[in-house]
Amino acid sequence: MAARPSPRARLDLPSPAVEFRDIAAEAGLTAPNVYGGVKSKKYILEMTGNGAAVFDFDNDGRPDIFLVNGTRLDGLPPGEAPTSWLYHNEGNGKFRDVTRNSGLERSGWGQGVCAGDFDNDGLTDLFVTYYGHNILYRNRGGGRFEDVTAQLGLPATGQRWSTGCAFLDYDRDGWLDLFVAGYLDFNLEKAALPGASPFCTWKGLRVFCGPRGYPTGRNFLYHNDRGRAFTDVTQKAGIAFSELHYSLGVVASDFDGDGWPDIYVACDSSPSILYRNNRNGSFTDIAVDRGAAYGPDGQEQGSMGVAAGDYDNDGRIDLVKTNFMDETPTLYHNEGDAYFEDQTYLSGLGVNTKVVGWGVNFIDFDQDGWKDIFMANGHIYPELAGTRAGEEFRQPKMLYWNLRNGAFRDITRAAGAVLSAPAVSRGAASGDLDGDGALEIVVVNMNDPPAVLKNFGSKGNAILIGLTGTKSNRSAIGARVTVTAGKLRQTDEVRSGGSYASQSDFRLHFGLGDAAKVDEIEIHWPSGAVEKLSSVSANRSIQVREGEGIVKSDPFR
Repeated sequence: MAARPSPRARLDLPSPAVEFRDIAAEAGLTAPNVYGGVKSKKYILEMTGNGAAVFDFDNDGRPDIFLVNGTRLDGLPPGEAPTSWLYHNEGNGKFRDVTRNSGLERSGWGQGVCAGDFDNDGLTDLFVTYYGHNILYRNRGGGRFEDVTAQLGLPATGQRWSTGCAFLDYDRDGWLDLFVAGYLDFNLEKAALPGASPFCTWKGLRVFCGPRGYPTGRNFLYHNDRGRAFTDVTQKAGIAFSELHYSLGVVASDFDGDGWPDIYVACDSSPSILYRNNRNGSFTDIAVDRGAAYGPDGQEQGSMGVAAGDYDNDGRIDLVKTNFMDETPTLYHNEGDAYFEDQTYLSGLGVNTKVVGWGVNFIDFDQDGWKDIFMANGHIYPELAGTRAGEEFRQPKMLYWNLRNGAFRDITRAAGAVLSAPAVSRGAASGDLDGDGALEIVVVNMNDPPAVLKNFGSKGNAILIGLTGTKSNRSAIGARVTVTAGKLRQTDEVRSGGSYASQSDFRLHFGLGDAAKVDEIEIHWPSGAVEKLSSVSANRSIQVREGEGIVKSDPFR
């Protein structure tokens, strides 16, 4: 597919001074990810990799980090089995490994993670997906988590391959429900070896088989029975009737603007899914009819990650999706009522086709009030290393700067050497880790330590808005916030999940440019309540409690 430059490219607009550096090592995040073979991979199970979560597990106001981990086919010596990692934010630029005795030490084929306070006790819980069975961890406080999967009625046995997930209150009863995506129906004992069929080669190389040739996985929806149990409502809700999809990334958002959360699923080698909330406990897949199932040329794509955000500040939630090699990323512009127009080429995202995309975030890194796009990339075949196939296993990340006219400029090479440095990246999650008001990006690198990317370049003013529900779910997932500062009006939502199998900080970040204050903050809570705040100073992190207004306000460091 030939690259097509955007006709909306603005040569008159100078790029911002951006300098990203990787601060992971100095922050104390040095433990390597472990996932499948390093120099070769026999099975597709070794390909997907892991997600990350940025969330505040102890309510001290500082986001902590959870990194999902995997394992290897041939196992590891006793006592050396890898576990996921939990890092506590010490508030001085350092993170402390608190995994031991946290209850999160399970080893196995971990995949992704999403967060939400499912029991409304004020502590954020975690759901971790696996090849095997998933785990719901209830946050007990004091840095301790408890596996309550079986106790609350979720599947705790069997062999499923789940990937992305999201908490959402789909029936708006004030309790967070749970959506889980399924990738393949995969049996490791029966899987074919590289080269066994046409689905097991790539550009002359013998590689692992799939995904085509394997039965697809299943997506599941679980209803939260007031924190006491989860009930499988997959069939009843219409989730089970979307078939022949290899589901990976998941994001829940109100795409049609009716006040009820919908669900988008990025699918590999098959049409992607847009479950529209019918407001009666059921969903309908409208992706094909609404233009969000295929790529810009009407083709199925190898889609992995997905992010939701209003990139052109028109008040509607758009989508960006990462895809496989020789494809472009996909940018879907929301025209209203969840009708999407593919703007990939017009936006300038069609110029890069030589990476395999995974984690993706809408993130205003220069804080000018317009959301930019970050993508984490990495190939799936280590066998490519040292060959002349024209592709690289380790790949650069991508940074697209918003030109404020519906188009983006690729500024990766000018934004710091760390972005261009090749890696095999998977999940990506963002949050203000050091309290300065700007967002950092945590990236999982397969079989390498993680990266924590911080912009040391120029930035405008900003505001961080945290929400606490009372009548709504405690995490305020699904709340929609509109911020007006001068002539700029921005909209965002509190979400669980997103990117590739990852969880970003619940606090909403709005760049304000030169504005010294926010004229108005309008909050539409999941309960239906609407709250307005006026004349709020910039460069502060505020906490709003439903029905009570601002209950905490701290200046940035």
